[in-house]
Amino acid sequence: MAEADRSYRYRLAVLDELWTHGVHPTDHTRPELVHEFVSDLYRHQLRRLRQRLMRREFPKKDYAAQVITLRTRYRLISIPAVEWLEQEVSI
Repeated sequence: MAEADRSYRYRLAVLDELWTHGVHPTDHTRPELVHEFVSDLYRHQLRRLRQRLMRREFPKKDYAAQVITLRTRYRLISIPAVEWLEQEVSI
């Protein structure tokens, strides 16, 4: 089967989490591509947080807690993309 013809069934919990980030994969969107995109979003948010720290928008002592909060919001990136899919049943 050609890669373009492949269909993916994302877990509902994964789709719900992706939607919170504005990410709406189709049945033909490779999970690896979505994982990479969400990882890029996370890194972008980390850079923004660091910039805010440098502008002294919050105390340095709060930085670690804010990083942890951000990481919690992006917990999907700690799960391999292949585990984002429903298990296929072979008959």
